[in-house]
Amino acid sequence: DPDSGDNGLLLYSLVNNQTSEFDIDENTGQIFTVSVAGKAGTFYLEVQAADQGTRRLTAQTTVNVIIDSSSSNNVVVVVLNQKINVVERNIAEVKRVLEEKLEWNVYIVEVYSTESERKSRSSTDVTYVKITAFDEANQEVPAEDVKRKLWEQKSNIERELEKIFSTPVSAAVEEAPSDPATPELVATIVLSVLLACTLIALLVYVLFTVKRKRYKYFYFNNKPAETIEGFDNPCATDKNGSLKSLEKLEHTNH
Repeated sequence: DPDSGDNGLLLYSLVNNQTSEFDIDENTGQIFTVSVAGKAGTFYLEVQAADQGTRRLTAQTTVNVIIDSSSSNNVVVVVLNQKINVVERNIAEVKRVLEEKLEWNVYIVEVYSTESERKSRSSTDVTYVKITAFDEANQEVPAEDVKRKLWEQKSNIERELEKIFSTPVSAAVEEAPSDPATPELVATIVLSVLLACTLIALLVYVLFTVKRKRYKYFYFNNKPAETIEGFDNPCATDKNGSLKSLEKLEHTNH
């Protein structure tokens, strides 16, 4: 903006509340990621610039951000002893420090804490920052090289971060943890377990019922004839399952 004073002072913002995945430095217009772990594809961001004059003028444009999921193998986690809301508020400065000390282009993949989202975002003193680095040829830097250089520059990085947070800062390096199971995956696993238990219970019931029926059939078809006072039971069955008559029994005894 060629104007002078407040009329030439521009502030940048993202339109349509897109800060859950991306954010922007309102003074420089630099866009960075907040939480894109496990996501890939093209994201369309509406960016607005507004001057600070009495009659504020604005202009908008669309920025296309392409996230390549292939970068997941070279993600490195930097652990800061700061509250997550403080880190998120200063994430652009954190990115700048990392780029200066590592001498690579650094991309923030995700900023998160170990607490559930429903808890207060200011109640934990440990924040995890997932990053990937690219060299001058825009080639992804292997995770081991990033970690090695982070350890070499650890004291310098902490010193610069202390200037940003106005408090002593410790920066550690961790392996990138595996992505937590999504609610859909958890639900699928639970339903699979319940279905398996139901099938097993049904199978046990069927086997028990079949075995019981076979036992009853064998028992009633092989039960020995009862005798009364030395005579065969007149109600006993013959081999064909028909009742023997008393007359037939008496004839047999003679």
